[in-house]
Amino acid sequence: MLNDDILKGKWNEIKGEVKAKWGKLTDDDLTEIAGKQKKLMGILQKRYGHAKEEVDREYRDFMNSGRSVPRRHSDRVP
Repeated sequence: MLNDDILKGKWNEIKGEVKAKWGKLTDDDLTEIAGKQKKLMGILQKRYGHAKEEVDREYRDFMNSGRSVPRRHSDRVP
């Protein structure tokens, strides 16, 4: 799972995937989140009305999916 430092560092690369996963997030939300895990989770709770535990699970699933971590060119399979 990505830690907060990696999330912040990769934010510009993954925020499109975050928006695709959670379509209720606005561009202003994404700007406010700016790679901060707690801010993302709080806004998800507000937008979707989910309990903290459900947002935690969705976040972990998303971050562990591998889609959210951009691959380096050298990692690509030919």
